[in-house]
Amino acid sequence: MTLSIGDISSSSFTFVSDFCLTTMLKQVHSSIPVPSGLWYIDAYAEDSRDPMPHLAIYPPGLDPDSVVLVRVHSECITGDLFSSQRCDCGSQLQKSLDYITKEKGVLIYLRQEGRGIGLINKLKAYNLQDEGFNTINANHQLGFETDEREYQAATLILKDLGIKRIKLLTNNPEKVKSLIREGIEIVDRIPLMIEPTVDSEDYLRIKRDLMGHLLD
Repeated sequence: MTLSIGDISSSSFTFVSDFCLTTMLKQVHSSIPVPSGLWYIDAYAEDSRDPMPHLAIYPPGLDPDSVVLVRVHSECITGDLFSSQRCDCGSQLQKSLDYITKEKGVLIYLRQEGRGIGLINKLKAYNLQDEGFNTINANHQLGFETDEREYQAATLILKDLGIKRIKLLTNNPEKVKSLIREGIEIVDRIPLMIEPTVDSEDYLRIKRDLMGHLLD
């Protein structure tokens, strides 16, 4: 059964639809050897000199005409690279790669660190969190929205790969809504549940209670 926007619970923030990436192109197709074998990696940007392109990473055997398992993952250098326990990002990334390996899916890696506010501001938000602010209020204190991310780049990458129908690995209803709005057919949403740690309990609670993430 294909999901519609009405099937997804509302959250406390809105999707910004006026962001334009129509000039983003695939700049290079290459391959990387990983523990499970050789994977392909495509880099997308408006200019080949862009030092932080969005990425599509996938194993051989991808069939764009099938219902493809997809993870749209926003960069989190502290979690993805350094295994920070403040968030569940690194664990979600690794679990997604395990699923994608088995099902010949695609990881779309978007360069929008810290829910779109960048690494420096994310670290400033960490300092505010250490003073007692939650993740949302810390962003607001710095002058940012609750979540500054957008997902049009992911839609353009999927369409460039010829993928129209997907199973989406996510707990985030806004991600589902935005891809549907951009013309991607989501056949199913696959939960991506990570056991909370002492350091991530409040972070996950805020995601569930104030941002509408589907964590139950």
